[in-house]
Amino acid sequence: MHKKNLVNVDEPNLFESMFSHEHAPRIFIDGTIYEEIDGRQVAFDPREALQRDLCISDTTFRDGQQSLPPYTIEQVVTLYKFLNRIAGPQGLIRQSEFFIYSEKDREAVRKCRELDLQYPDISAWIRADEGDFQLVKNMQLKETGVLTSCSDYHIFHKMKLDRQKALDKYLRLVEVGLEAGIRMRCHLEDVTRADIDGFVVPFVQRVMELCKDAPDELQTKIRLCDTMGYGITYPGAALPRSVPKLIYKMIHEAGVPSDRLEWHGHNDFHKVHINACTGWLYGCNIANTTLFGFGERTGNPPLEAAVFEYLALKGPQEGIDTLAITEAADYFQREMNIPIANNYPFVGANFNVTRAGIHADGLNRDERIYNIFDTGKLLGRPPRVAVTDKSGADGVALWVNSFLGLDGNKKLSKIKIHKIGRWVMDQYKDGRTTAISDREMEAQVKLHLPHYYASHCKRRSSQDSYIIDFAGESTHASQT
Repeated sequence: MHKKNLVNVDEPNLFESMFSHEHAPRIFIDGTIYEEIDGRQVAFDPREALQRDLCISDTTFRDGQQSLPPYTIEQVVTLYKFLNRIAGPQGLIRQSEFFIYSEKDREAVRKCRELDLQYPDISAWIRADEGDFQLVKNMQLKETGVLTSCSDYHIFHKMKLDRQKALDKYLRLVEVGLEAGIRMRCHLEDVTRADIDGFVVPFVQRVMELCKDAPDELQTKIRLCDTMGYGITYPGAALPRSVPKLIYKMIHEAGVPSDRLEWHGHNDFHKVHINACTGWLYGCNIANTTLFGFGERTGNPPLEAAVFEYLALKGPQEGIDTLAITEAADYFQREMNIPIANNYPFVGANFNVTRAGIHADGLNRDERIYNIFDTGKLLGRPPRVAVTDKSGADGVALWVNSFLGLDGNKKLSKIKIHKIGRWVMDQYKDGRTTAISDREMEAQVKLHLPHYYASHCKRRSSQDSYIIDFAGESTHASQT
């Protein structure tokens, strides 16, 4: 073992190219990864992904709705507008798929199309039924996904077919789509339990042959559906569960270009986000997601997580409105009555709220110590503290300064707020077990710091910023 000597420095190394704080923390990749596939060693270079047109597709209005009460038309239109803002002018969210079976579904599609927004483009989803193509034609949509279940669990036990009959059925659907001038997106349902060499690769090869002479806008896409969440990223994992090997097979053996390959996952084993991002790195350009991960059973890759992963890989991008993520979460909870867990990353009520006094002390000294990035700038959610018996004077000072909008040398010291700190400790001496509410803390600021409170109220009345407090209550306050 080579002995390393301590390197003493005069200035701290904060790895600021990786952790800039003003932007999502960057992910830098170096080195090539080697895997053994079919008895031979092959190289994967994830750095190549940074040169590809990585993007996100959305299934909030299809898979997302399967786990929740049906959205109203107004809700669909509002959420579609949020997706457009997040997508930005370059179309990070390239496409969104919709049900079109009911009149209400079709009216929602019409209302969204009337907005005349470029991104996300609207596509449909249909069953493996030739008659369903008429619905797509009637809606004048350019693309539809079609269910092409590929594991023997589905072919034999659900569909009561054999592999040849399933293959013939699916290929006929692709032919019908081409004849109708509709771009097909084959959803390879349950691919992580399928015979990859015995069915999936031969089927996809035939699909690629069928559309090879078609114009670009009719070239069939392939969606890899990890329906049960069995996908694994570990080096050396075997097919059909290995995400890297699935991607390799699709590109190098089935002939699917990266820009026509899509990953659709489920979260049964808590791997949904990392599987989607691994797909990106190994050659799959499109990650299919839903807002806040809502979807069938355990849900799909969270769209907002994919946005920040994209920014981590690619760096800051002009026009992507990450503040719309916070606004969409607020809309889910307040207007749609769909709760989001308090500790849910990026948008949960407590995702950047600290309760530990030592963490509050760090935030007081430098926000970067205990905040993942500038959450005030990127999400409209500055770091905050929930005051409990563990908060100490540092936690109380952080709450007061955050509430009053004081930073830098304007911050109040622990000495200045000692009366409020004493009041907090007295609450717990008397046996209290719950956190101090924001309204209680505000009352103490008004009582013990009346001058600062009056200035705060004056400033607040001239602003219209909307935030969520620790209890999930709405309040208007400064976001400085």
